[in-house]
Amino acid sequence: MTALMKPTDIQNPDYFHKVVDCQWACPAHTPVPEYIRLISQERYTEAYMVNWDSNVFPGILGRTCDRPCEPACRRVRTEEKPVAICRLKRVAADHKGDIRDYLPRIPTQKNGKKIALIGAGPASLAVARDLMPMGYEVHLFERDAKAGGMMRSQIPAFRLPMDVLEEEVNLILDMGVVCHFGAEITSMQAILDQGFDAVFVGTGAPRGRDLDLPGRAEADPFIHLGIDWLASVAFGHTEKIEGKVVVLGGGNTAMDCCRTSRRLGAESVQVVVRSAFEVMKASEWEKEEAIAEGIPIINNRPPKSFVVEDGKLKGMVFECVEPVKQDDGRLKYVPTGEPDVFVECDHVLIAIGQDNHCPWIERDLGIEFDRWDCPVLDKETLQSGNPKIFFGGDAAFGPENIIWASAHAHKAAISIHLFCQGMDVKADRPPEGVNLISQKMGMHEWSYDSEHDPAPRYHVPHADLAHSLANVKIEVELGFDRHLGAKEAQRCLNCDVQTVFTEKLCIECDACVDICPMDCITFTDNADEPDLRQMLMAPADNLAQDLYVSDTLADTGRVMVKDEDVCLHCGLCAERCPTGAWDMQKSVINIPQVHA
Repeated sequence: MTALMKPTDIQNPDYFHKVVDCQWACPAHTPVPEYIRLISQERYTEAYMVNWDSNVFPGILGRTCDRPCEPACRRVRTEEKPVAICRLKRVAADHKGDIRDYLPRIPTQKNGKKIALIGAGPASLAVARDLMPMGYEVHLFERDAKAGGMMRSQIPAFRLPMDVLEEEVNLILDMGVVCHFGAEITSMQAILDQGFDAVFVGTGAPRGRDLDLPGRAEADPFIHLGIDWLASVAFGHTEKIEGKVVVLGGGNTAMDCCRTSRRLGAESVQVVVRSAFEVMKASEWEKEEAIAEGIPIINNRPPKSFVVEDGKLKGMVFECVEPVKQDDGRLKYVPTGEPDVFVECDHVLIAIGQDNHCPWIERDLGIEFDRWDCPVLDKETLQSGNPKIFFGGDAAFGPENIIWASAHAHKAAISIHLFCQGMDVKADRPPEGVNLISQKMGMHEWSYDSEHDPAPRYHVPHADLAHSLANVKIEVELGFDRHLGAKEAQRCLNCDVQTVFTEKLCIECDACVDICPMDCITFTDNADEPDLRQMLMAPADNLAQDLYVSDTLADTGRVMVKDEDVCLHCGLCAERCPTGAWDMQKSVINIPQVHA
């Protein structure tokens, strides 16, 4: 006997959360449609604060985020290009007003608990932001002279202007964080001995990977690890690079290295990658920007050796390979039989990855480390084997984007608060929740704009190329102005306004089926999920997205089934329904944070 599908539990917080694809894909679960609607209404300050509450660094992320939300955007299924979610975040940041009245109040009377944050990167800063309003005394330890971590040291100013970084970092420091700059920590035990109630480690993944190849030692003066070199540029220690430069690696750090080299006077710059172009880890837009600046990317070339003559680097030798897809879908790189390729260069920047590096944490403190030198953590609480010590950002699970640091910070802050209050960091965590709020204002009127705008994605203006290449501090992307921001915001499909069905009001007239532009609603006999997916008006083949299944309808015993994957949230079913069985209701997802 086949198992019929059960009615969908729309009160489960994850159900409608998953339908809002962009918010579900965002590690910090930023309520994307909400802030985009605010931008379309020119309420930039409110849009900024919706972001700030969730991802902490809207202006920074609006320029640097890896954008996991955009491939998930429902627009990809209708017009190919997603809504420019990241750039709209920047619109809110660029055009916001005075936000001081919106910021949390910091108690002057502290709660008696003292927290140490190691490293002043995005994860530690976000933990401070969450804990300070709760009355914690927060101490921040940073080896550099300023806060920001990798946001300051590894993201070039032509992508992230210093004033934007300073503004959002200082919003947190000005809450009263006790800052210890120029304080490199050499012993976790020494920190614990200072009587802190909890310690958060947000030191990033500070060690760049090197290459052990013939000639490496002899060529050392002309070889630089990418993240160290970018930091040297950021802090003003390196102001030029001469001659021909080769950048090794296919990630965003490699793109930053090659574009920075171009601006610091290199005679020529080229990127050489061991993998195929399609599988490079760099974001598509980062690759596009590098190519637009005249930087060639040479793929399928694993490095073999450095060539040194008379103590000077002459170039590198690369093998020629080609990718071959294996039975499991993975690529294997096999030699093409072509002779090795020599590439002349005067400097090499190695940007092939980063590793965790915690030699300062004694190995007798109860913290277990894996073979990559990453701490073994509870993924929900981010608590280590030593219950006082928590990790987040790149220091937790290896290199990721800033948005992951914000997500980790919210989890860690909850854990630290529960731990310090003597509660169970797992069992006592606040639950997620969902509220559904009807958007109906009149018979055929809704509180949101449901018109489907088929406009293609708008192009963001750029600075003049010749001008921007002449100065490493000139921002390349200029961002949307208010007019373009409003137009791009109109492309949002308001996926958080859900089509909610009430069985007892339905008379099965099929009016909703007739008017649906996507054929995503079907009234049919119930069946098990694989069969039901094929019985719909249009087969529902995307198994990653759920079916919305009603309870049994009284008159015919059928069920209503809606394919959430292709629904446009246009509201035509709710407008057409004569009995109000369909309603458009905004789903407000409550993601737990520490709040005073």
